[in-house]
Amino acid sequence: MSDTIDDELWSAVGDPTRRRMLDLLLADSGGTATTLSDQLPVTRQAVAKHLAVLEKVGLVHVTPSGRERLYTVDEAQLARAVAQLSSVRDAWDGRLQRIKRMAEAIQQRRQS
Repeated sequence: MSDTIDDELWSAVGDPTRRRMLDLLLADSGGTATTLSDQLPVTRQAVAKHLAVLEKVGLVHVTPSGRERLYTVDEAQLARAVAQLSSVRDAWDGRLQRIKRMAEAIQQRRQS
């Protein structure tokens, strides 16, 4: 894996509520804690806490909008997360291919 895996980023994305929030923010081109809480089975206060975690790792940006705060997804940071995940996938694909070759070699020796 060429990129270092950002554990804080993946810890933030590991929560299903935060992943759903990112989906909603992407679909609606942004949102507030209130609009998100209307679409999720959690309170506005819980949404605000989740948004703070996403903001801390750079996945969302916040802009004041009257009495509310408008959150939007940082697509560059999201792309970085996707690239990290792809790197992990590629590494595991390579490992699994080596395990498969070893298992096939063992099976072939047993059949001989």
